[in-house]
Amino acid sequence: MRIIGIDYGASRTGVAVSDELGFMAHRVETISDTSRKNVIDRIKNLAEKYEAGIIVVGLPKNMNNTIGQRGIATLKFIELLKESVSCRVIPWDERLSTVSAINILSETDIRGKKRKATVDAVAAEIILQGYLDYKNSKSAANYEEEV
Repeated sequence: MRIIGIDYGASRTGVAVSDELGFMAHRVETISDTSRKNVIDRIKNLAEKYEAGIIVVGLPKNMNNTIGQRGIATLKFIELLKESVSCRVIPWDERLSTVSAINILSETDIRGKKRKATVDAVAAEIILQGYLDYKNSKSAANYEEEV
């Protein structure tokens, strides 16, 4: 089962997808659209294409763990997405994912328009990889407890 990662933004939404085994996240695309309906339709198409069982949406939180304006907008987006897709939708703490994505792109010398077009997909990849690492570490811990 593949898992999709989403970095939802006001003007762009990054999308990443896991490999079939659920170990690695890979960038898919950046959706450059401000219409929530269009973004949800595109994500629904991608979920069907990749036969995703879970969609992980980055939830922006403040450093003190509160939810601000962007987080509230993302929670509304998550509720609409849940109504539109047949798979499970999970919010995932995304603090500093965009900062990490910018740092990664700076290290690789990607600048200007190309960075702007890529940063959201990289952030989605970071969000999804964080979820996959957590999920896999929990699976490993459960396995060790059973042995």
